Amino acid sequence: MLGDALAAMRSGQQPGSTRTEVRAPWGLSFDKIAGAAFHVVLQGSCWLLPSKGAPVALGPGDVVFLRGGGRHGLADDPRTPLKVFGAGVHDGTGAQTVLLCGAYHLDLARPHPLLQDLPEVIHLSTGVGRNAPLRAAVELLGHELDTAGGAGVPALVDLLLLYILRAWFDDRPDSGGWALALRDPPVRAALEAVHREPGRAWTVAELGRLGGLSRATFARRFTEQVGRPPLAYLTWWRMTVAARRLQENDAPVAAVATRAGYTSEFAFARAFKREFGIAPGTYRKRLRAGANHL
Repeated sequence: MLGDALAAMRSGQQPGSTRTEVRAPWGLSFDKIAGAAFHVVLQGSCWLLPSKGAPVALGPGDVVFLRGGGRHGLADDPRTPLKVFGAGVHDGTGAQTVLLCGAYHLDLARPHPLLQDLPEVIHLSTGVGRNAPLRAAVELLGHELDTAGGAGVPALVDLLLLYILRAWFDDRPDSGGWALALRDPPVRAALEAVHREPGRAWTVAELGRLGGLSRATFARRFTEQVGRPPLAYLTWWRMTVAARRLQENDAPVAAVATRAGYTSEFAFARAFKREFGIAPGTYRKRLRAGANHL
């Protein structure tokens, strides 16, 4: 489920990441980006300086994820002046900190509801006894960065995002929204069915029966947790999957329409235009031309 949600959020570009070694005193500022930012403390310690709120102390193995990619800073001390990241930063001669700084390119124009449930800043510790899978991903990243070329870094950075989200949801057993939907067997069963077969002509009653609920009870529960009625979510997911297929391959629009559950290319085009504001063919052409304003 989380993997599907991540695929829906991605814009098609690989995540960018940079290994950075600094010695105190040092301070880095990061501008707002069109996506989500992340930092991993591979060695040493530092402070996260969010645009709003108090500084956050970070230690070895800590991971921070900034959902909206807003302006922020990292420094050895909250009082250290900041210099723009990547602009010839000159650090000091004190304690060393090794960071992995990067960004995920996400489609913020049509965010998955899961993304909207997240706080602006997620701070996760991978200390002893905490978030073992995430710690393993961080250790693998550190190892790969130390090897020649680091060819596996993009795939591991993708995996890191999956583990960040899993760790955050697992740490909040009493949360509502998508955190609850992923733990609620009837709602999760319906979501998995829709994601597995988006082209099927699902009814609310059928989706409810997957979890042993009546139509009315299921519809109310699904809507409360997911933020959309079941069939509205089905349509949204179909359009999301269709947009990804238009981006990733050259299949005719009619074939994309069929896989999305539409027997009529015209009906599919009309539904697609309601979601994206343009026709499927135009959407594909703009993506191929490198437009980034969709």
